[in-house]
Amino acid sequence: MAAATPSNLPPLLTGPPAGAGTRTRIRHAAARLFARRGYAGTGLKQIATEAAAPFGSIYHFFPGGKDALAEDMIRTTGPQFMALVLALLDERDDPVDAVVHAFDSAARDLVANGYADGCPVATMALDVADTNEALRGAAADVFAAWVEGGTAWFSRHVAPDRARDLTLAMVMLVEGAFLLARTTRDPEPLRSAGRSLAALLAAAR
Repeated sequence: MAAATPSNLPPLLTGPPAGAGTRTRIRHAAARLFARRGYAGTGLKQIATEAAAPFGSIYHFFPGGKDALAEDMIRTTGPQFMALVLALLDERDDPVDAVVHAFDSAARDLVANGYADGCPVATMALDVADTNEALRGAAADVFAAWVEGGTAWFSRHVAPDRARDLTLAMVMLVEGAFLLARTTRDPEPLRSAGRSLAALLAAAR
């Protein structure tokens, strides 16, 4: 879904609040590392260092270790990310304009954060889909919730069957656009994806 500037990230991906306890620091550190480096690229020692926490405290607070932290990131940031997307869409009264606005905002924000922060759930899903059933299931649950939330939004403007199709198109377009934009260091794929989805929505109406 839409990317965000450091001040407009899902709350778990921002720095922990001042004076946060060890558990909170570990959650935030793990989420940020997983979002940027994926599951395979993140180690528990890195998490402990980033959180300024003793290594053993990870297992004290998260007995499931790396898997528990990864699932926490997926299931927490997923709904937070969708809430940010819906908020962007609701910033415009006209739904076609709203779609273009959301994708353009994602493009601007991706440039602003140096192409570092795309979709955290997609980053993890690509990493674990064939290797970790629990985390694959967590990502699948998040995507299902995104489809439900997006369908509800599009249903305000088109027939329900078309709303689901448009939501699936939105998820596929934005994830592919993030991949191209981050690889090429060019925001145009996101803008193009927004125009494409807007055209689909206009035709559906």
